[in-house]
Amino acid sequence: MEKSFERDFRSLGDIFAFTDIFVEVHGFEESLRYAVNLVIEELFTNMVKYNTGGGHPIEIRITVRDGHLRIELIDDDVDPWDPAQVPEVKLDRPIEERRAGGLGLYLVRAIVDELTYEYKNRQMKVTAIKNLERQNV
Repeated sequence: MEKSFERDFRSLGDIFAFTDIFVEVHGFEESLRYAVNLVIEELFTNMVKYNTGGGHPIEIRITVRDGHLRIELIDDDVDPWDPAQVPEVKLDRPIEERRAGGLGLYLVRAIVDELTYEYKNRQMKVTAIKNLERQNV
């Protein structure tokens, strides 16, 4: 399934409706629905917040193949911003010693088995892959 959404936080309701259809079609458990929504919400909101130059809708693709769930978000006409370079959150530190931000990407990395970033010709694509045979969400 794929669909484009306006790069606006108000699109999240439509995005959740889109992912709910996907989850229903594939008969996924509620825990996986939650995980898919969290991953997409975090990646989408980061694109809206941090991708400069973009004005186009953000495309979301969700597929299942060979026991893997693949989520892709594609943002056109944007400057480079690599979410993979966001430092990991130091959860072992007291809160006053932690820097703001990064917790959402920390959760995404904890949920998925692979998170990749590509940037070419002013197009950014972030891909998250979850092995469905190891559903520990």
